Amino acid sequence: MAENSSSTAPQAAHSLTVSSLPHLSTGKVRELYDLSPTTLLFVSTDRLSAYDVVLPTPIPDKGAILTKASEFWFDLLPRLVPGLRTHFVSSSLPSSVPLTPAERTLLEGRSMQVRKLRILPVEAIVRGYLTGSAWKEYRARGTVHGIDVAPGIRQCGRLPEPLYTPSTKAPVGQHDENIHPSQAAALIGAEYAAKVEDLSLAIYKAAAAYALGRGIIIADTKFEFGVDEETGEVVLADEVLTPDSSRFWAAASYEEGRDQESFDKQPVRNWLTEHKLNGKEGVELPGDVVRATTERYWDAYRKLATE
Repeated sequence: MAENSSSTAPQAAHSLTVSSLPHLSTGKVRELYDLSPTTLLFVSTDRLSAYDVVLPTPIPDKGAILTKASEFWFDLLPRLVPGLRTHFVSSSLPSSVPLTPAERTLLEGRSMQVRKLRILPVEAIVRGYLTGSAWKEYRARGTVHGIDVAPGIRQCGRLPEPLYTPSTKAPVGQHDENIHPSQAAALIGAEYAAKVEDLSLAIYKAAAAYALGRGIIIADTKFEFGVDEETGEVVLADEVLTPDSSRFWAAASYEEGRDQESFDKQPVRNWLTEHKLNGKEGVELPGDVVRATTERYWDAYRKLATE
């Protein structure tokens, strides 16, 4: 089914307020509300973060795309990765919750019901290709997150095997820190760290194979996991395999040794870099950059999740 961005996505929202529900937290992109003793409402705004700064200009349709993409992957991945559990419950708003009509309109299309979990304090990053901070480290020291990597790989070249390269989870406005897998084990315990690594690699490999069949290379991506306190199981949480959490490249134009055409916030990063505005607060984006970014996000969703 093809998507029409003008008719399916809610109005652009940089911020939103839902007074009928207890508000739990605000992230770079999401708002979290309490629904029940076992369930949360996970709401994606149209905020965009670049170079660890939340920009004041919303990206229309972005929250809807992130929600639709995550729902797609939460449905598909347990069928591709044996034993995988996710926090996803439903993309429908519960009828029993006393929301106002205006709040329901605001939340429709950009929210998910998810299970409550104890979130583990690491970003589970998997890299299949050398780009970004991994390429810079490799070029300087021949390592990625302190892990020795085979010599001779060019910029954006494919790694011999996907690499698990975790980072810390920093509060909004602060920088995540790349760490060695052994440091992740020190943060969350060896048993949980081993399970997170195994699941992350299995999910990446399954998703990368699926995406390549749709003409998309998943260069790298990050996952978050939580623990079900009743069972002790490690559960896939947060968003998953969206243009916010992943680097998606066009397979048809891929060529190692140079930057790639991507389906993410690259128009924003390029514009900020060109105007030397990286990391600066309060920078408004021009309309053409906003439109280009929205279209990149829709392109990624259509290629991966629609027939």
